[in-house]
Amino acid sequence: LFVPSGTMGNTIAIKLHTTHGQEVICEARAHVMDYELAMMAWFSGCLARPVFAPDGVLRWEHIEPRIRRHSPFWAPTSLIVLENTHNMAGGVVTPKEVMDEICDRAHELGIKVHLDGARIFNAATYLGVSVRALCEKCDTVMFCLSKGLGAPVGSMLVGSAEDIARARLYRKRLGGGMRQVGVLAAAGLIALEKMPHRLEEDHQNARLLAEELADAPGIRLDPPRPQTNIVILDIGETGLNSEEFCTRLRQRGVLASAAGPNRIRLVTHFDVDREACRMAAGIIREVAVAAWRSCRGSR
Repeated sequence: LFVPSGTMGNTIAIKLHTTHGQEVICEARAHVMDYELAMMAWFSGCLARPVFAPDGVLRWEHIEPRIRRHSPFWAPTSLIVLENTHNMAGGVVTPKEVMDEICDRAHELGIKVHLDGARIFNAATYLGVSVRALCEKCDTVMFCLSKGLGAPVGSMLVGSAEDIARARLYRKRLGGGMRQVGVLAAAGLIALEKMPHRLEEDHQNARLLAEELADAPGIRLDPPRPQTNIVILDIGETGLNSEEFCTRLRQRGVLASAAGPNRIRLVTHFDVDREACRMAAGIIREVAVAAWRSCRGSR
């Protein structure tokens, strides 16, 4: 099912698998938790149960203790949402065996699993497996045609025929039904057919950024070595907050986004080549060094 955005795809999937007054387990920094305007509450009437995974990889050992059965005192768990790759954990990849175990154990308990796979093609590229194999045990999957695949707009929601029939109605209710979608779908076909094979270039460029900035004063990489196409920098020791740091970068032609009060996020993609990444790394280093020296001098 084509949807205008990943948020709409996730919103519909959560609605498919839940009823009002239930809980949804997700990682504490998940996109459905922090960046979708509480739609699981607003649209589905569900409570998010965030579970922190130190490396961003949610495992069954993290999930099982937080599952709630039916009780007169608390809301039961009806859905687990995984995110692969994990955006705010620096594009970290959840291995196939970890996903499979979660799906198997959840299904034994009658709990559904939705995958926020906005960048699942990046995860599959890193692992060297097919997207189909990586997702095969999930009940529904959302992935973005934009982002690494390079389409101008659009995401897809994948599931059983029965689920997608219901999903069409929810898409309509959310304003996502478009008779004119063909022109967008055409770009999506190119994204699916032509773009996955080049994702490793983005991963290599992200590693280049990390290598160039590994010893920059005032900067700490989190995680130290990116697996896919996201680089997160802790810039706390520069004395600047993330908005101030991003503003200085933007003034010099480098676009980055805040990922917390002292963390910024860099994403490599089709529109940024290796030389541009080298140039961006040099500017980031210069901004960091200037701020770090100023901070030390003011002490």
